[in-house]
Amino acid sequence: MTETRAMRARYRKILRFAARYLAQAWWFELFLPRFGLAGFVARGRPARLQHIARRFHVLAVDLGGLMIKVGQFMSSRLDVLPPEITKELEGLQDEVPAVPFDEIRVFAEAELGVPLERAFSFVDPVPLAAASLGQAHRARLSNIDAEDTGLRDVVVKVQRPGIDKIVDVDLMALRRVAQWLSRIRLVSNRVDMPALVEEFAATSLEEIDYLHEAASGERFGQDFADDDRVGVPELVWERTTRRVLTSQDVTAIKINDVDGLRAAGIDPVEVAAEFAAVMFDQLFFHGFFHADPHPGNIFVTPLANPDGAGRSWKFTFIDFGMMGEVPEGLRKGLRNLLIAAASRDGKGMVDGIRDVGVLLPSADTVELERAMTTAFARFGGMGFAELQEVDPREFRAFALEFGDLVRTQPFQLPENFLLIVRAMSMTSGMASSLNPAFNIWDAVEPYSAQLIRSEGGKLVQDAAKKVVSMASILARLPQRVDDLTTRIDEGRIAVQTPKLDRRLGALERLGRQLISAILFAALLIGGIVLRPQDAVFGTVMMVASLLPLLHALFAGTIARRGPL
Repeated sequence: MTETRAMRARYRKILRFAARYLAQAWWFELFLPRFGLAGFVARGRPARLQHIARRFHVLAVDLGGLMIKVGQFMSSRLDVLPPEITKELEGLQDEVPAVPFDEIRVFAEAELGVPLERAFSFVDPVPLAAASLGQAHRARLSNIDAEDTGLRDVVVKVQRPGIDKIVDVDLMALRRVAQWLSRIRLVSNRVDMPALVEEFAATSLEEIDYLHEAASGERFGQDFADDDRVGVPELVWERTTRRVLTSQDVTAIKINDVDGLRAAGIDPVEVAAEFAAVMFDQLFFHGFFHADPHPGNIFVTPLANPDGAGRSWKFTFIDFGMMGEVPEGLRKGLRNLLIAAASRDGKGMVDGIRDVGVLLPSADTVELERAMTTAFARFGGMGFAELQEVDPREFRAFALEFGDLVRTQPFQLPENFLLIVRAMSMTSGMASSLNPAFNIWDAVEPYSAQLIRSEGGKLVQDAAKKVVSMASILARLPQRVDDLTTRIDEGRIAVQTPKLDRRLGALERLGRQLISAILFAALLIGGIVLRPQDAVFGTVMMVASLLPLLHALFAGTIARRGPL
């Protein structure tokens, strides 16, 4: 009963947090700017973001579970999210409290079916790492297992006791928040939030199945079997279950340990570029990628002897619980998008966005292509550090010119895209932290050239098909023009303007009612918020909200009856 109450309290705490800051975001970012207070909103935004991030940091550390995963994702967006958020959340990677070893011992022995002293000759009670879903301990295999596997030093990852119930509760709360967001047209027109949460749920449930993680690690290793840049730890299947995973100890320099890299004679700038290239390989060629490449999951391992390319180090990936797959159709769209981005082709970029399913086919793309072309002309080729040096007034001018256009486009996030966005954002953020001057274009352009060469035959075929299609259209054009002229002469083309006028009138009335409804809600909420500080003004606002409410309810009825 106590555990049930604790789970209910956890669920309510997540929902209260989400409801509070969703309401705050609506008030400041959507409502107040409509009344000429955009400047006031902008001045207070940094402090508000910092406060929200700080409160979420406290919530995530207190609750653990999937909340840590959400915070880790936001902390990795160095290239997009403001520093007020990323700095507050960056410590979540190493701040998860550890489970006492006595609890870990009981849980691991129940899973393995034998005492730890029989399974291992030594287990360090001090955890090597504590994550949101499990924690890792250094250990040594018993003599028999060491002889069978050829390994001695290993890492034993043990799931946090009761984490499966915590994940279920967190997913239940996230599903409810997704339902709230799906009722906001600005969100629902672009993102199917319930579908994204279900995708996240499937990934999370796979992540707490260590047998699935072990199989994914072997598949990842096979993809890079002939690539000296990447290594993976060997698995000890005899000491692995659904909740306990034993693998080779490959601990080395954390990828974000700039001082450690330099002390080992490794250039962080080179690591940044190579890391981006390895992640591109996973996405664009293998179609199977590590979707959680945060610093705790990637080591830079010095090599005793340089490899064939003269490299004295390699990447070692661990933790394959969160992996993503890119279907061939989506992979092709991403390749086209990459080629267009590297060639600064605005039209090709828009076509690529449509190909991957982010832009619906119904979108009017003429102005969007112009916006892309303008953006490439001014900002294309700039790295993260260069963009930080651009005068903010230039960004504001660009946003004023094209902001409404972008907001009105029917964007959406298709399935299988959440993990791709996560992986690429973490890659960009990691590379930028290793090398502030990192330029994503330098990493993109070699891939675009390679893709063009590898798909040269397909490009020629596509060009030939377009030529044939154009010739067919031109051949039929004179006949179509002649048919159109005949229909105009015979009076068979008509425009039904009365019906159009009635529909426009209905839309105008609906728009006025919608504005009244929004004004009613704003006055009512504003009155409720202000009443504790100013009872008179708050009450006046609440009473005044009745006028737009009456208009929203009865304006349509009066218009349908017409004048008396």
